[in-house]
Amino acid sequence: MALYQVNFESQYLGNNHKVSIILPDKPRGKSPEEFYRSGAKYKVLWLLHGTFGDHSDWLRKSNIELYACEKDLIVVMPSAMNSVYENWPNFGTGFAMWDYLTEELMPYVYNWLPASDKREDNFIAGLSMGGRGTMKFIIGHPEKFAAAAVLSSSPRDLRADLAKGIDPRTQNDIDRCGGIEEYLASKENTWDNIKPLAKSGKLPRLYVCCGTADGAYKNHLAFKEYAKEIGLDVTFHEIEGYRHEWRFWDLEIQNALAFFGLDQMDAGNPF
Repeated sequence: MALYQVNFESQYLGNNHKVSIILPDKPRGKSPEEFYRSGAKYKVLWLLHGTFGDHSDWLRKSNIELYACEKDLIVVMPSAMNSVYENWPNFGTGFAMWDYLTEELMPYVYNWLPASDKREDNFIAGLSMGGRGTMKFIIGHPEKFAAAAVLSSSPRDLRADLAKGIDPRTQNDIDRCGGIEEYLASKENTWDNIKPLAKSGKLPRLYVCCGTADGAYKNHLAFKEYAKEIGLDVTFHEIEGYRHEWRFWDLEIQNALAFFGLDQMDAGNPF
């Protein structure tokens, strides 16, 4: 594999920002001249980490490098802190993670690296908080992705959640939005926001998975029923006994890649 790590000053995040990117291998049977001057454009997976994580999580805790190299796939892994992939204008000098991904990181990757910008060649996936971000991005920018995978996360009925009480993290989201009504009207409310798109044909193909021992499993089942109710086409998958854990996410990112149609297993170098 080729691991590209870049740290650059981000206009949208207001700081230096580190990104890890997996690039396809040069096959040992090709010369550098032949490979690097080929002009090839590769498919891209935008891979999002969860709460408490950063750009290195997927590299350190899964075999994503192996899977990517087998498929000649570029994998882009940014750091989102605990931003829930939203804009936080009142944090420091401003931390606009929502805008950053599409307005800064995508232009960077498409124009500085051998990455295809075609919708059919772009996919997005994330675990936990990254799954939450994935849902927001496919609702807000459905034209950018062919397919998406949400691991151990799913849209929640925010009104039902609020009726049970408000935890500190939810209160932070409410404060960021400017109040409860604004929160319910925001991108955060993927439960409501996906409904008008359910039968539109505009959304990327969607894969949603959860372990049956995960604390998020109850929400997963509720969203499964809701998707049926609103006519949303989703491929759901559950694995018995798995919790909110990397063993599950490493299995499911392989299933997600297969769902995306990325079936190649013989690209890259065997060792």
